Amino acid sequence: MTSRDYLTQMFALQQKLNDETNGIGWENGYTKNNRMINWKRCIYMECAELIDSFSWKHWKSINKATDWDNVTVEIVDIWHFVMSLLLEDYKTNGKGDLEKLVHDILDVQGFEAFTKEPLSPASADPMELINDIESIIHDMTGFEVDFFDGLLREYFALSRKCGINLKILYKFYVAKNVLNQFRQDHGYKEGYYKKVWNGKEDNEVMLSLLSGENAPSIETLYKKLEGAYAKA
Repeated sequence: MTSRDYLTQMFALQQKLNDETNGIGWENGYTKNNRMINWKRCIYMECAELIDSFSWKHWKSINKATDWDNVTVEIVDIWHFVMSLLLEDYKTNGKGDLEKLVHDILDVQGFEAFTKEPLSPASADPMELINDIESIIHDMTGFEVDFFDGLLREYFALSRKCGINLKILYKFYVAKNVLNQFRQDHGYKEGYYKKVWNGKEDNEVMLSLLSGENAPSIETLYKKLEGAYAKA
């Protein structure tokens, strides 16, 4: 697969998930249940959860190891909302279709490096990573978003420092997309979905099903989640 293929498939999956979850026309800022959508808030709240993967507290657990598995989950969660914000922006402001959006992302400074081998997380300075995360939070708290020289450039650089490149992002994004669809199909929005399965969060269960070089297909992963959920 080419970089264009990876991006096109992820954005198509995100569009489909948003259409099914929020209703057609969600780009106008409201769900089918008339709930207001704020993708920028979603991004900076996920960024806050990402910060909690690191030992940032000066008064508690100062020697706690970084939870790199959770870092991966949160990086992928942020990407869901970054894509949603971009899809909304291109639709409501008439900037072009999915093909144009992907073309523009391919030209972002730092994207080419993001397609190469990621950096080793072991060599990363946690405080530097937290500063990078807070820079993205800052981007999301203003009225205007600089998508290409700001948000995306910073996101790709941060992800690579955390050991995630385009290929890895794609693998875990597709898996999390399946989990998100599974959640919606099993009462997540209505409030009766069980997020903890036999003492493990569903994210952990999903990660355990991705072990090995070749990730299961979308259909296989969904069935595996159904089997695990039935035993929860």
